[in-house]
Amino acid sequence: MSHILILGGTTEARRLAAELAVRAGVRVTTSLAGRVARPGAVDGDVRIGGFGGAEGLAAWLREHRVDALVDATHPFAASITAHAARAAAATGTPAVVLRRPGWRPVPGDRWHEAASLAEAAALLPGLGHRVLLTTGRLGLAAFAHLTGLHFVVRSVEPPEPPMPPDTEVLLARGPFTEADETALLRERRIDVVVTKDSGGEATAAKLTAARTLALPVVVVRRPPLPDGVMTVPDVAGALEWLARV
Repeated sequence: MSHILILGGTTEARRLAAELAVRAGVRVTTSLAGRVARPGAVDGDVRIGGFGGAEGLAAWLREHRVDALVDATHPFAASITAHAARAAAATGTPAVVLRRPGWRPVPGDRWHEAASLAEAAALLPGLGHRVLLTTGRLGLAAFAHLTGLHFVVRSVEPPEPPMPPDTEVLLARGPFTEADETALLRERRIDVVVTKDSGGEATAAKLTAARTLALPVVVVRRPPLPDGVMTVPDVAGALEWLARV
């Protein structure tokens, strides 16, 4: 029986686990970081918590006789992806990164790209005063010094301080429709949106809504992948890769 480890936490990771769990001769384990208190159901075996860096992951790969590693973490989980690449190289484990394509601007978009959350925060005072911040519950410290702006922070779980002093928290989980996003932007009188380039359809409606309302959007670029890693854009690509290893 072949053993496949998925580093999960994304929709693609859950879909891949579901595809593999029903296959004869395959054992699939999905590892979750444990940052979400109530993660969605996942097929196959599930482990929760960190490995202890690249060395800890390498030891786990050896101990559990993993035949292939699929890194299907969030595009901004740079540390985990770096650790996975190092652990796979150290153990000789075939590995691939399942990374959904990023978003691309289209005519009508008013995008302002930023290399980091800190750079995104520096752009805001010149773009608007009422901010929809959809960068997740972590990293709000980068915006905590902005005292002259009103923030609407949307996240799946309560965000961690420090936060900007004028902050309204909305707890919600996608997918979101364009109609819902347009209504939110209008009701909260949002004049600038901040997002990470997560890609995918689940949260892309805010970009369409912002385009319709001619609002500027600050898009935080993805961190670069480690040198030499192999990538696939979707679950089908991951399954094709697994069939070859």
